[in-house]
Amino acid sequence: MSDTGQIDAQGGLSEAPSVIRVVIVDDHQIFRTGLRAELGAQLEVVDEAATVDEALDVIARAVPDVVLLDVHLPGGTGGGGAEVLQRVAALARSGSAPAGLGAVRFLALSVSDAADDVVSVIRAGARGYLTKASSGAEVTAAAQRVQGGDAVFSPRLAGFVLDAFGAGLGETAEADDELDRLSAREQEVMRMIARGYAYKEVAAELFLSVKTVETHVSNVLRKLQLSNRHELTAWALSRRLL
Repeated sequence: MSDTGQIDAQGGLSEAPSVIRVVIVDDHQIFRTGLRAELGAQLEVVDEAATVDEALDVIARAVPDVVLLDVHLPGGTGGGGAEVLQRVAALARSGSAPAGLGAVRFLALSVSDAADDVVSVIRAGARGYLTKASSGAEVTAAAQRVQGGDAVFSPRLAGFVLDAFGAGLGETAEADDELDRLSAREQEVMRMIARGYAYKEVAAELFLSVKTVETHVSNVLRKLQLSNRHELTAWALSRRLL
């Protein structure tokens, strides 16, 4: 019998759950080794990196589903985890980007629970932030949620994000007014893009062409006066739309 599935409770062959490919980026080998040992079977660690420059090389080569990223890293220009996010995003936009690089999602893991650290990596594009006090099971569950498009934070850190991205963006009435600028379809597309879905995934989910999705995204960014999907995610997070 093929080993690509498993027998379900009714005796039929069901699809085995897909394994999420992960890269661990942290400058402490002991932490990387311990985290690898504690992660659930749903995650497969395909590579590791210890510096900003190593991280860029490893992520571009492995193109994982999720990167577990430390905030404070040596190398590069001193920007740490945020620099990794920015450089990967720049490479993904270039003509030489490996296929699928733009779909890689990032979950920050740090000993720090300082607001500045949290906000810096979220602004750079991370989909979540956990402290290193989290258990292997918690990191595994968070990586699954991030890979699925959710935003995930350790409980006390979510307030930092909402406060940071809410500041200067207007009160509730203004937020409602901004949302009202979007058509119902544009709001659907906006939420999926803000959650990290690729254009092809949005198109398949909403039964649209990729070109139509691109048009909707362009209209959303123009109407909200935003520049890119990272700013769109921040905008949606600050309004509790995700």
